[in-house]
Amino acid sequence: MATMSGNGEEQRMTSLDIAEVTGKMHKHVLQAIRTMEPAWEKVHGTKFRLMQIRKELPNGGYRLVPAFSLTKTESLYVATKFNDEARARLVLRWEQLERERLGVRIPEQRLLVTEKEILMKGDEIRRSSIASENADADGCFTVRQIAEMMQSTVKELNKQLVKAGIQFWNGGRYKLTEQYADSGLAQERSFHYYSLDGEKKERKYLVWTREGAEFIKLMSNE
Repeated sequence: MATMSGNGEEQRMTSLDIAEVTGKMHKHVLQAIRTMEPAWEKVHGTKFRLMQIRKELPNGGYRLVPAFSLTKTESLYVATKFNDEARARLVLRWEQLERERLGVRIPEQRLLVTEKEILMKGDEIRRSSIASENADADGCFTVRQIAEMMQSTVKELNKQLVKAGIQFWNGGRYKLTEQYADSGLAQERSFHYYSLDGEKKERKYLVWTREGAEFIKLMSNE
């Protein structure tokens, strides 16, 4: 794998190297770098180093491929756009390069353990962050909690609320009808989670205030 150092210059890794290490397509790595460059330039005062790399072709010819040459700090900054596994692989590659530079051999098994540890730590941090963001809203109840108090089911209670003209289904979730939008009976809560590729997602749903819960109970008894 091509890395550049010499003449006292800090070690570097090309965007092609990063693509190989992380398992991403080079065009996606280039896209991430270009997306992150303006903020880096604003804070650091410099752009990322752009170069052209000669790539051999099967017919014996070659073509010049645009690529970025990044320092460790720059590449790890760009990697914040990647998922946990890709970031872990890049961190490990830099660790390996540093130890090779110092003449320290890294057992392969230790690399695998380290990668597992990094992924586990990343999951731990994400779970902690998500748990905090998804904390229960004070004094509010989910439709499931109200249904349990009424000895009903979520499906049946939602059906009753729709029939009564209190809520309607739109965009993959229930919303209050215009008549009850500013009634103080319910409010929106956001549920955050991560997709399989590490992208943070948000799903919104209704929670009911104490007044809303009492209103639903009275409605059901009528």
